[in-house]
Formats: sequence, C-alpha cells, structure tokens
Amino acid sequence: MPGWDSYRAVYGAELRAAALEFVDHGWPVVEESATSLLLITGSALDVLEVPASCGREVCAQLRAAGAVVPVAATPTGSWWFPVATGGALTEELRETAGVALHTAGAPVLAPPSQVPDGWVHWRVAPALTGYRVPSPGLIVHAAADAVRWRADRELHPGAQRPAGAMAVGLRF
Repeated sequence: MPGWDSYRAVYGAELRAAALEFVDHGWPVVEESATSLLLITGSALDVLEVPASCGREVCAQLRAAGAVVPVAATPTGSWWFPVATGGALTEELRETAGVALHTAGAPVLAPPSQVPDGWVHWRVAPALTGYRVPSPGLIVHAAADAVRWRADRELHPGAQRPAGAMAVGLRF
C-alpha cells in the first residue's frame, strides 16, 4: 500500500474510533467528511470557544484550583471547552472578539479533525475526566477573569505585578 493510502487508512480508523468513543459517552457526533467530526451541542454539552491566549489563562486558573476539564485547540488559534448545557455568556464575554458559546444544535469541529491549517486536537483529553463536563459557570467565570487579565496586560504591557508587591517578603 503506498504511504499516503496507508496514512489515510490509519487516520480513518482513528477518526472512527474517536467518533465511537464520543457516542459511547453520550456526546452527539456526526462525521462531516472523511477527515473531520462534528460534535453537536445542545443536548449533552455546549461548547465555550475562546482565543488561545484566553484559553491558556483559563487553563492556568483551573490548574491552580485543581480542576481538570476537557480542552480542545484548533490550528486557527482558538481553544474550546465542553460544558454542561444551559449556560450563558456574560455581557463582557459577549463583547469580546473570538468568544462564542455554541448551543442549541450548533456543530463544533471535534478532535482529531483535520482542516487545511492543521489538526483540531485535545489539550486535555475528555478521557482524563471520564467525559464529565464542567458547569458552564465555572468556565464562563474563568474566561471572564482571563479576558480582564488580558485587557489589563494590554493596558500595562510588561507589568507582571504592582511595583509595591516586589518589596513584600524581602529582608534587609
């Protein structure tokens, strides 16, 4: 079998295995093409999508709190978090470019989908959480904090902490 055909056969098997795993855990999925899957929101889960810089900060907050949640990344610079259904964005998040809450049957490209720019992949695989999704409030709150943190960094580039904080804990 030529190399490309071999690759496509193995990738097709991986894509089918991922689809079966989603279905086995109650995540509605459909095959969009021979190289991509779509998760369907609204019944078992919704998806909060944020820019990658915001997603990294959300993950940092969750790690600090000891929370592990599934996280996917796209090659186009967004990260998404599956959440329980029924959430809503805050006004602050609704006004933030690149932030969207996918609900009510909206399809979301799922790992391990291939797109022209690369692969949609898991940053934190859902198997690590037993396919449990967090409450939307947990992720929306962390995303709002991340947006505020990012805005503050843009207003004060290079500032990592207030100047007075540097003296705390120093002994002379």
